[in-house]
Amino acid sequence: MTEEERARLADKLDLRQKIRLLTGATTWRTHAEPVIGLAPMTTSDGPAGIRGEAWDERDTSLLLPSASALAATWDEPLVERLGALLAAEAGRKGVDMVLAPTLNLHRTPLGGRHFECFSEDPQLTARTGAALIRGIQKHGVAATAKHYVANDSETDRLTVDVRIGERALREVYLAPFEAAVQAGVWAVMAGYNGVNGATMTESPLLAEPLKGEWGFDGVVVSDWGAVRTTALSARAALDLAMPGPDGPWAEALFDAVQEGSVPGEAVDDKVRRLLRLAARVGALGEPTTRRRAEPSAHRALLRQAARRRAEPSARRALLRRAVAAGSVLLHNRGVLPFDRTESGTVAVIGTHAAQPRTQGGGSAGVFPERLVTVVDGIRDALPAGPRVIHVPGPALDAPPQPLEEADCRNPRTGAPGVLLRVLAADGRELHAEHRLSARQLEPPLPPGAHTVEISAVLPTGTGGAWCFGVGGFGRMTLTVDDEVVVDGEFPPLTGDPAVLHVNPPRQYGRATLPAGQEALVVARRELAPGTGRATLLTAAPPTLDPDAAIAAAAEAARRADAAVVVVGTTETSESEGLDRTTLALPGRQDDLVRAVCAANPRTAVVLNTGSPVELPWREEAGAILLTWFPGQEGGAGIADVLFGDVEPGGRLPTTWAATTDDLPVSRTRPENGTLDYTEGLHIGYRAWLRTGRRPAYWFGHGLGYTTWTYEDLTVRGDGQVAVRVRNTGHRRGREVVQVYLSRPVSEVERPIRWLAGYTSVEADPGETVTAEVRLPVRAFQHWCETTGGWRIEPGEWQVLVGRSAGELPLSATVDAHLLGPAGS
Repeated sequence: MTEEERARLADKLDLRQKIRLLTGATTWRTHAEPVIGLAPMTTSDGPAGIRGEAWDERDTSLLLPSASALAATWDEPLVERLGALLAAEAGRKGVDMVLAPTLNLHRTPLGGRHFECFSEDPQLTARTGAALIRGIQKHGVAATAKHYVANDSETDRLTVDVRIGERALREVYLAPFEAAVQAGVWAVMAGYNGVNGATMTESPLLAEPLKGEWGFDGVVVSDWGAVRTTALSARAALDLAMPGPDGPWAEALFDAVQEGSVPGEAVDDKVRRLLRLAARVGALGEPTTRRRAEPSAHRALLRQAARRRAEPSARRALLRRAVAAGSVLLHNRGVLPFDRTESGTVAVIGTHAAQPRTQGGGSAGVFPERLVTVVDGIRDALPAGPRVIHVPGPALDAPPQPLEEADCRNPRTGAPGVLLRVLAADGRELHAEHRLSARQLEPPLPPGAHTVEISAVLPTGTGGAWCFGVGGFGRMTLTVDDEVVVDGEFPPLTGDPAVLHVNPPRQYGRATLPAGQEALVVARRELAPGTGRATLLTAAPPTLDPDAAIAAAAEAARRADAAVVVVGTTETSESEGLDRTTLALPGRQDDLVRAVCAANPRTAVVLNTGSPVELPWREEAGAILLTWFPGQEGGAGIADVLFGDVEPGGRLPTTWAATTDDLPVSRTRPENGTLDYTEGLHIGYRAWLRTGRRPAYWFGHGLGYTTWTYEDLTVRGDGQVAVRVRNTGHRRGREVVQVYLSRPVSEVERPIRWLAGYTSVEADPGETVTAEVRLPVRAFQHWCETTGGWRIEPGEWQVLVGRSAGELPLSATVDAHLLGPAGS
């Protein structure tokens, strides 16, 4: 369908019909308009998986590694394939628009949503994000670049006003979004935050540079609930207000146009963009010509196509490969890879080994179709002879988690899981169903619904003081065998959707259970406007003495031929909706690692985190393998690396500090409503270089199972770089060759050096290969605030090449005048 044809369709609509299209019809869908052949478009959170329209644990999804893990691959073809997998999942679930990728930066490792962002470096973020966008959109599903812009921390994220200089905004924070537009992204999401005094849904940055200078022709959608005004946001370049059906545009926008405070032309432009998006995803046209007639039929057809495109084994193989490709070997004293023939007994230690964090907390969470733990992966990787022993170690410093299918049974049917009931005000049962999880984020609410109830029977087991919790807002009660342990009114303290609807606080109580007896646990939450939809029931048995648990783990390691200890963060220490205050691992995990390493020198530490943590024992460990939040196939991919079936392919996308106090950029908390980015251009490794301090591990760092020598560097005048490297180890391997620029003497402030390009090469033992990297002109340019344009400073520039921002053995110079005009 041509632009002219879409314009004629738009002309068929009156003002009220046009305005109706610009606010969502539901939480996740846009409006249909049958008169012009427009079907509703369905959105869904990403980026680690496609949840679909409902938070229902029975509707499972493929779960990818976290965004930080994808960037750690430094492998755009692989990321593009993973984008295609997301598109197939979107098709299977009837989703037209994936709310991913997140292109915000790792400004500080204390940012709570760090795991959902790619990198601290704008170029690595830009290239990884563009690859994911290409992979998604190649299959007719829209990607959404978010959260435009400078939405890099969680504290007061609904109201914070980020103050940032024009150069840093252009060269650092806007750069990944510019690359997304160049990659052809179909949607951009405006964040909750403000920048330099204007909230993003009303920001002039939506018009310039996004739609004007860059030529973005897609839809700008608000983050959910981010539109606060009618006229200001409608006059800005925002196109779609979500969610619906209510909101500042739903009724008031018609009056604003009639009164002249919003131009009619602005509404027309928004409608044309929405129709363009609909045409791209196949939601516009006559039923015989568009790719679907009704959502149900569309979903069925796409599910069939998805099954044909990728069988489960192929999908899982790709996810397993991604785990290994993003895993970063930080440290190795010859312990890894383990030799299967010498493994004997392997002690696998830590709560995370059997209950891993496969994804970060928050709105992007999905229910995975399956889960391979580290214990499972190691057992499957070893022949029948060696024994695998799991010892959990001390309990994590984390609140009880919602009950799952394996933890309890339905008191009505006896089946594994919980009983969900919806009650009227007089206690009558309006609805009841069996569910697999006590985390209910969108329970069905029939007319007259007053109370949500979750009940479960805990099987006979450990006696003693149990900790129980009920999560949500409003009036809540929790009983254990009819004993009241929680009873009160708990009003919302925030309007943050991630807290209100996804991860509400829990209220706790304790009850002593006799050993060997079942217990009936019942949580109830009364429904009231503004209290969200989430209701949770949690339980945790008595825990072992931490010192005894650590001693048991150390003894198991001492008796084993090798040990793997898995440690990581928790949902309360790393999640959307909160920023971290420390990089320290929660609980006694550091003590656990030290004890296990002291007991067995053949210990590999596996890190199950989405972002950096302190590693005070890093010199004591035999090896340290960073696996991020690895997704559903995590245990299988990790075992592949531990036993040398594949190399650990990852390189750090962000710099790791030795201690929290060392961080050069750590501020996430606004003062008087503003958060000043006083560091300017200098975040990540740039900030470390500026301070002169050395981190624990540099940006770009990562070891393989072979070694490399950088032998020669040639830089042509046109910016083409050739780097000769030799595999000096004993097995085939992959090396990520990184190229940085420096301008030691400059008329403008610059980082000491910055990433300008990278590529990867593979070689057999003893083989020499040449890596070719073309330096983009933009890498030499700076934003001139005086003239409002990009400029290249004339003269010689230093080119540095190596394997991380802190290990660059080769250097050369290039003259900028050979790259093109200074103003190009």
